[in-house]
Amino acid sequence: MSKDVSVVGLDAILSELGAFGRYNIMNYALILFPCYLAGMYGAVYIFEAGDISYRCEVKQCESLGNTSLWLDYAIPKEKGKYSKCFKYPSRGSDCTADAFNTGSKEKCTSFVYSDEDSVVKDFNLGCKNWKRTLVGTFHNSGLFISLPLTGIISDKFGRKKALSFAALMNCIFGFSRSFSTSYIMLVVLEFLEAGLGAGAYTTAFVIAMELVGPKGRVFGNTIINTLYVFGLMSLAGLAWILQDWRKLLRIIYAPSCFVFTYLWILNESIRWLISKGRHDEALKVIKKAAKMNKVQISEQSLAPLQKMENKLAEGKDEVADQPKKSVFLQAIKSSIIRRRLLTCSFLWITCTFVYYGLSINSVSLAGNKYINFMLVAFIEIPANFTCFLVLDKFGRKRVLIIMYILSAILCISLSFLPKDKIWWSLAVYLAGKYSITVAYSSVYIYVSEVFPTNVRQSLLAVCSSTGRVGSTLAPLTPLLALYYENLPSIFFGTMAIIAGLLVFTMPETINMPLPDSIEDAERLSKVSRHKTNA
Repeated sequence: MSKDVSVVGLDAILSELGAFGRYNIMNYALILFPCYLAGMYGAVYIFEAGDISYRCEVKQCESLGNTSLWLDYAIPKEKGKYSKCFKYPSRGSDCTADAFNTGSKEKCTSFVYSDEDSVVKDFNLGCKNWKRTLVGTFHNSGLFISLPLTGIISDKFGRKKALSFAALMNCIFGFSRSFSTSYIMLVVLEFLEAGLGAGAYTTAFVIAMELVGPKGRVFGNTIINTLYVFGLMSLAGLAWILQDWRKLLRIIYAPSCFVFTYLWILNESIRWLISKGRHDEALKVIKKAAKMNKVQISEQSLAPLQKMENKLAEGKDEVADQPKKSVFLQAIKSSIIRRRLLTCSFLWITCTFVYYGLSINSVSLAGNKYINFMLVAFIEIPANFTCFLVLDKFGRKRVLIIMYILSAILCISLSFLPKDKIWWSLAVYLAGKYSITVAYSSVYIYVSEVFPTNVRQSLLAVCSSTGRVGSTLAPLTPLLALYYENLPSIFFGTMAIIAGLLVFTMPETINMPLPDSIEDAERLSKVSRHKTNA
């Protein structure tokens, strides 16, 4: 019912409002804050449950301190370092070379931890790497619930209500997690915080994409992703300064309580209001935006919207008596939308798996783990500006294909670099993160452009939540390196090659208006094929 209004009227209205008016800037500023916070929330488990130095406790020798005088004959070495999990069996209560049987090893039952900060130390997770990495897996598995849930709330009740709800959940469960007294309490709160609050970023992103016309989407996405990167870098800086995961959680989650006030101060998405037939409210927001931007919207642009509102007012009782059909189910019944949904989900899985995998494994690189993480995060800024420069020039498909394949080549090439070439390895590592970031940023824009408005966030949430299979498995990739050091990189490269090939089956969306109905979304494939044949 709002299809004609949305396509014909709204893009013209947005064009007349301008891309950088006061209304747009103020709303974007509000949207950017939860995006900045999301950068910290999505990766905090890396420092919260980071691996630290520890060794077996040898009770009869502990009074002597950490010295090689007794460590050499009490603790075996693995790859030139003292073992974390094994010690030589003791023959007695003395701390002498003869008191240990260096011909065999036994597993540790207690540990001596370094002064480094981590839940590993607080909850005695020594030599339980699976428990440590599960913290990140619990966090990311929560997104399987959060993204569809937030998508349903957003598409049914409004974007700002979904954003405010998610922010409140971040505040409650994230802040509470800092008071965890056990490992079980920690992972349960980790799951609940992500499971109910992680949809804040995708909701803010959808609001931003619906706030501007086709020409402003790529620039808006670049700004959002840049703030997300600043969040990542701020996280590493705070973790480095504080050296206390509990204080870190309290500092980063407290501001999320402010975002809950967006329920009263943020303007609802005009495009969403129109898709719900609430044209009178949409007109009020448009007039408010025009007043703030000091522009006059032409009657010609407003006419379709006013006409549709009058029609709805006249036939209100008739419409109310008609049975309501699920738009989501109608969308899923379309074979084109179904195939597109499956393909976009795999593209998302690949992006999250490689993106988070490289971020997580960066703290294992030689050197300062905080600086390494900052560098791997900082490389996303030029990657996002690359998106801004190339997406509107070369199109979405071409950029995605090139970046997926390039990421695959770089990740696999890490396997062939000599281990003593630290700077070469870091350079290739950063280049791999750069290319997958370009792909990830492009996927966010691309997916928002191939689905209709009335189910856009629901379908985007399906892709994003399915894609979290990748981010859920990513925290476990350091365990693969225990079997074969280059196995994570090989997995990353293989996934990226498959994703690059799948992009060939998708339509091009450059300079196309956002589809507002299922028919509009299906028509994209026909238009894309027509342009290709021409």
